Amino acid sequence: MKKNVMLLLFLSIVLKLNAQTFQELTDSALYLRSNAKDTVDSRKSLNLYKKAFTLFPKELDVQSLYKASVLASELKDNNDAFKYLNHLLALNSDERTTWDYLTFKHPQNEYKNLFNDSRWRIVSAKAQKMKSVFFKKLHDRQIEFQAGHLKQNTYIKAKDGQQAYQQIKSFDRYQPKKYTGYSIEFKVTDSLITSYYISLPSHYNPKKRYPLLFFLHGAVSSNGLSKFQKASWVMGGWNRYYNKYAAVDEVIMVYPKGSKKYNWMYPDNGFFMVPAMLREIKKSVNVDDDKVFITGHSNGATGSFSYLMKQQSPFAGFYGFNTQPKVRTGGTFVQNILNRSFFNVSTDEDYYFPPDANDSLNVIMKKIGADYQDHRFNGWPHWFPQFDESEPAYQLLFRDLKNRTRKPFQKSIYWECDDVKYGKADWIEITALDTVSKKADWHEKINFDVYKLVEYDQLKDTVITTDTLFKAFNFPRKSGAVRANFSNNEFHIETSRVKSLTIFLSPEMIDVSKKVSVFINGIKRAEKMAIYDGNFMLDNFYKTYDRKAVWIDRIELLILN
Repeated sequence: MKKNVMLLLFLSIVLKLNAQTFQELTDSALYLRSNAKDTVDSRKSLNLYKKAFTLFPKELDVQSLYKASVLASELKDNNDAFKYLNHLLALNSDERTTWDYLTFKHPQNEYKNLFNDSRWRIVSAKAQKMKSVFFKKLHDRQIEFQAGHLKQNTYIKAKDGQQAYQQIKSFDRYQPKKYTGYSIEFKVTDSLITSYYISLPSHYNPKKRYPLLFFLHGAVSSNGLSKFQKASWVMGGWNRYYNKYAAVDEVIMVYPKGSKKYNWMYPDNGFFMVPAMLREIKKSVNVDDDKVFITGHSNGATGSFSYLMKQQSPFAGFYGFNTQPKVRTGGTFVQNILNRSFFNVSTDEDYYFPPDANDSLNVIMKKIGADYQDHRFNGWPHWFPQFDESEPAYQLLFRDLKNRTRKPFQKSIYWECDDVKYGKADWIEITALDTVSKKADWHEKINFDVYKLVEYDQLKDTVITTDTLFKAFNFPRKSGAVRANFSNNEFHIETSRVKSLTIFLSPEMIDVSKKVSVFINGIKRAEKMAIYDGNFMLDNFYKTYDRKAVWIDRIELLILN
């Protein structure tokens, strides 16, 4: 049984009166402070911090200085409080933004005893200046990152649609980048800002197209939107193997920051963010449109699976560690995977989605002929990426990613949705549903029962399996579906509970010199010559900045029952 080191970190702390190392002294001070019953205990805690700082002046760390400054303030020991605050600010750097301890909401409570001291205005002003410098640097970096010819939706100018098509397909006038890492602000609403951190290959060449991988973090309910991210927050720790193998394979890594309300799982408010971030990035750096991927852990893996089910068109493949493969905002239409793939890493001690449920899903995926992989690692809990033994899973993931390419012009598509907001899959889009009509025989609701749940007892370090019974997926609304294929300028489409749809056309799918015919449910419904519609083409391009899936024309159809 593998123990959760992080959860047990402070459980074994014993107060050592004869502590001699910096870590022992500060751990003991923190323990005393956390369990203080009166000011006497608080004073003992502060004295231990003082002793640590005096004996080991070269080991001063941010958290200990912060804790000691707050403690000194509460005890009205102003001289020590300001001494520690100034030490704290002296440790400020791009990766250690110590000014935030004085500029965010905490000072209103933690340092209130210092407000009437004239020194507070001095130290506070110093922190505010550091904050301004920091954000100015971030702003300048963002401007440099986003500079380029595609920044404005006016760059592509052509005498006709065919020339516009060629300009889009051949565009490569990207600019070099000064840095390998950037924290980029992203507008969520008119009043809310979050960020994503993007890490470029060390020798980024603007003339070369690069694979790109989004990592979606878990624990969305306990996270908050952030105007910036630091490399140390996302490049190490649980993500260390993403960065290790992304560097080897020259993959661009992107780390969005979500929150309880705005994320990739539930509710739907933030689901737009990843495709919108991708659109921004494609204006700035040379991304291979056919090698854009999503991965994540826990809630982030559920988010990856949700994009596969709801909005897969921009992406080539989907990955997840300790996934709960379920759409939380509507139906989970597993046959949508037939256009793409999912690579799952599961563990047998995972409470989030038990191994038996993964086994049941594996059977279903095999039955429908899905490109689905489940790599099971036994003896590991939900937080598997924390452990060094997870590295082989990342090796498998990047091997799969390296060999996988999006095929936006594939000849056959299955797509199902219960919300036309997510009605598009590559070259076909459901634009209106007809859920009162009878569904087709092939339009199945696929689901399965979950009989076992796994729970982890942290104190006993044991796994408990309990009996249960519930359905894996929810279907709160009726859905519509299409089965479509094309060959030799003919499209054959079957529909179920669909009122209208649109077919998107590309020269890579059809012979533009010949008429295109469309058959709906066995009846010929349209015949037309495709054209290079410049306005339509550019409108679609500016929605995605996709230089490979370029649509020159469309056929809009109303389904007749």
